Amino acid sequence: MDQKLQVAGTQSQLEMGSLAANESSHEFEDESLFSPESVIQKMQLGHISDYGSAPGGSKMWKNVVYKSIKTVVFSNKLNVLIAFGPLTILVHILTGHNGLVFLLSLLGIIPLAERLGYATEQLAMYTGPTVGGLLNATFGNATELIIAIYALRNGMIRVVQLSLLGSILSNMLLVLGCAFFCGGLVFYRKEQVFNKASAIVNSGLLLMAVMGLLFPAVLHFTHTEVHYGKSELALSRFSSCIMLGVYAAYLFFQLKSRKDPYIPLSEDESQNRENEGDNDETPEIGKWESVIWLLIMTAWISVLSEYLVDAIEGTSHAWNIPISFIGVILLPIVGNAAEHAGAIMFAMKDKLDISLGVAIGSSTQISMFGIPFCVVVGWIMGKPMDLNFQLFETATLFITVIVVAFFLQEGSSNYFKGLMLILCYVIVAASFFVHEDPPPEEKSLTP
Repeated sequence: MDQKLQVAGTQSQLEMGSLAANESSHEFEDESLFSPESVIQKMQLGHISDYGSAPGGSKMWKNVVYKSIKTVVFSNKLNVLIAFGPLTILVHILTGHNGLVFLLSLLGIIPLAERLGYATEQLAMYTGPTVGGLLNATFGNATELIIAIYALRNGMIRVVQLSLLGSILSNMLLVLGCAFFCGGLVFYRKEQVFNKASAIVNSGLLLMAVMGLLFPAVLHFTHTEVHYGKSELALSRFSSCIMLGVYAAYLFFQLKSRKDPYIPLSEDESQNRENEGDNDETPEIGKWESVIWLLIMTAWISVLSEYLVDAIEGTSHAWNIPISFIGVILLPIVGNAAEHAGAIMFAMKDKLDISLGVAIGSSTQISMFGIPFCVVVGWIMGKPMDLNFQLFETATLFITVIVVAFFLQEGSSNYFKGLMLILCYVIVAASFFVHEDPPPEEKSLTP
């Protein structure tokens, strides 16, 4: 009897021990489920997918959408101008006044261009530096390319050429000049320095772009074409393919060959410690939220760009302003709104390498990718888009590249250099205000 009691007691103790072990294991699992590491991991996977199937999923969705709209739309005072977008469509339907439609669409695109750059930066935080660089290259000048493609579809080849040319001039003179000027005022007691090697590479690419634009113009105006209207177009398409290939090689060199294209190799170790705090920035919106906002902004810019392009000629007659001035000066100011604000902000934080990458890098993208891309798209559409930007425009670009390359050769900047670049842009603007664009010539659609 005592032995049976002892056996029963032993079994009860074993059962109690196993229950305690099970409870402790469940407690350990529960603690691991709610540990800080697991919570962070869940948050990184995306709060929408984690909680969408929960009982309060619809409420969580509403909170996520509300927070996303609040962050993207209501966090920037410039977004007040977004209201001009719907107003553009309303004015077009009710009055059809080209000048007013052009002005309203111009104002409505400005905040969209800035938010497009913001969404791209947010998405780049999830994708890493390589894919992030490609995203910046793709969406950094999306506004200019969307406007150019709509104009190209409507056969307004001259508007395409002038708007792309104006984007290059605006970035190189106005954006870079304002960055140098504002940064020089904040740090007026010292000269700001930047990586001279990257500036020289970009200057070389810009000179190559000038070469690509110069030869078709010279070929046309010297009347030395083998087949008039065909050789010039064939040369433009061939040169465009070469320039696109060079730009792809440049992207590979920039993203793969070096860790940071804006930091000299000898300074990598010292700069990495200083930049550790800057790399701790966390995204404000989720990855898929960034993708959705990119699609929304791009679609809305496309809608307003159509109204903008359709109103250009009527605005030129209504305001008595040359189309060349509208294309070279007014349109690029809208497309470069994000670059303008970003370059000034980084220069005032003494991050001049990033400002230089924004301004000169954007010019390189337009000259080596945007212009050749439009030539190829025009080729596909059957539009005679070529690289003959006329002598006046090509000479303006050539002089601008030389002036900027001269300012960049020392690897330092101050507010006086910035002021000179801004005044150079004022001279360019005044030149196009009194410049009468030559009448279009009929060209063959096939080389």
